[in-house]
Amino acid sequence: MIQPTNTKFMVGSFIRAVPVLSIFGMVGCTSPGISSPPMAAASGVARADAGKSPRESRIIPLKSMAGDVEILYGDPEVSGEPFVMRIRELPGAIVPPHSHPVDENITVVQGTWYFGLGEEYKVETLQELKAGSYAFAPKGSTMFGYSPTGAIVQVHGVGPFRIHWHGGLHTLDDPDANSVFRFGRGARVVFRSQNGTVAEGYASGKIVQYEIETPDGQRFMASEHELQSQ
Repeated sequence: MIQPTNTKFMVGSFIRAVPVLSIFGMVGCTSPGISSPPMAAASGVARADAGKSPRESRIIPLKSMAGDVEILYGDPEVSGEPFVMRIRELPGAIVPPHSHPVDENITVVQGTWYFGLGEEYKVETLQELKAGSYAFAPKGSTMFGYSPTGAIVQVHGVGPFRIHWHGGLHTLDDPDANSVFRFGRGARVVFRSQNGTVAEGYASGKIVQYEIETPDGQRFMASEHELQSQ
């Protein structure tokens, strides 16, 4: 099984899954069969193009990211409009099975990303995409991902870029969070002898993960079964 090899990670390096992306970090409970806007509650969505119009030229160097998503061109939520965005993935992040109503073009621009297709998250089907690698997912196809050490993924396509979580989506903000998650926000936990505090939690189907902040301010993702109470 692929495991995170480096849980120490500066927050300004890439996407929390979706987590979807991270973009995984969507607020509220999304039931199976319901699509959600990708930026509904991703942490730190920002425009990196200084508000340029679609016909204005731009050069946007790759740099460390403090938030989850940077919009480089267009608006991912507008139907028929081209868009380009970068997504930051924290180390250890799993992106559960999901689909989009539009074609998705994926380029890994920093770190390593593992990508798979199928209705069920299966580690053995993940394919390694190192920096510079490209993947294409036709609209409607079900996909999932994993980031062992953190990555920045650049996505482009034509909107509306929405996320259909096949296992639904829960976070620690849900009214019934106590019935879904073993740990609450602020809980002190231990991950492989490393101490940290729960900053957020995400559950989709059988996948339950937490965003953990270490005492020195670094963040990573860990699955529920990997954590112990401190």
